[in-house]
Amino acid sequence: MPAAQTASPAPASPPDRRTGPRRPLLLAVCGALLAALLAVAAFAPLPFTLTLPGETADVLGERGGEPVITISGAPVRETEGELRLTTISATSHDTTLRLLDVVRGYFADDRAVLPREAVYPVGDTPEEIDEHNTAEMRQSQNSAVTAALTYLGLDEDEVTVDLTLEGVGGPSAGLLFSLGIVDLLDGDGEGGDLTGGATIAGTGTIDAEGRVGAVGGVALKTQAAHRDGATVFLVPQDECDDATDNAPDGLRLIPVASLEGAVDALRDLAAGESVPSC
Repeated sequence: MPAAQTASPAPASPPDRRTGPRRPLLLAVCGALLAALLAVAAFAPLPFTLTLPGETADVLGERGGEPVITISGAPVRETEGELRLTTISATSHDTTLRLLDVVRGYFADDRAVLPREAVYPVGDTPEEIDEHNTAEMRQSQNSAVTAALTYLGLDEDEVTVDLTLEGVGGPSAGLLFSLGIVDLLDGDGEGGDLTGGATIAGTGTIDAEGRVGAVGGVALKTQAAHRDGATVFLVPQDECDDATDNAPDGLRLIPVASLEGAVDALRDLAAGESVPSC
């Protein structure tokens, strides 16, 4: 029987030398494109606003030489302690923020970067924005007066309340305005101060029925409150989680959902009784 023939192996194909030089070139091109994109992102303007802890103001005191709250038609008490409304400070609507600004703001504890429309929801010019903020503040003041006088059982036709706070806009001072009116007219209801002589700060919108609503920048406002001597901060109930984020040590956070609840909490606090906390 003839011997079986063994097929010779096919010669190996030579390496495709065309792919060698092209791979580094492709990587270099991709790297250059990525670097260009990062450069554009780093220097391109972004639709964000940088916010910081702003001013606080004692609604029981004066601002610019004028009382924040002026009441006629009813006896007004001499008060001790402070009720400080809080604000945030924001870069103007046309300020340019870039990627590095946003990254720094994200990791910082004393500032925050918010979408521009969250801070300036209406208006394309400084005049339009100011008009909007002024209108919101005026409506907030009207609601605060109605809520406070209704809570106290007083007639708005007999008691007149004027609120003056230049340089502050928006609706977030409503709760503190109402508390200030209550303290000036009724205190804690038993001859004492609603504040218990302490420095109380807070934030929150309020409607004519006395319901407290959420606001923005609570975490920054707690820092402003602590900076200016507050030991207690009244927080809209729905924003407890935001308020506890980086809250300063020594600042007690009390959640409130209504004017009545806020008054009760301050009375209990002054009396040394237990109050809710965030």
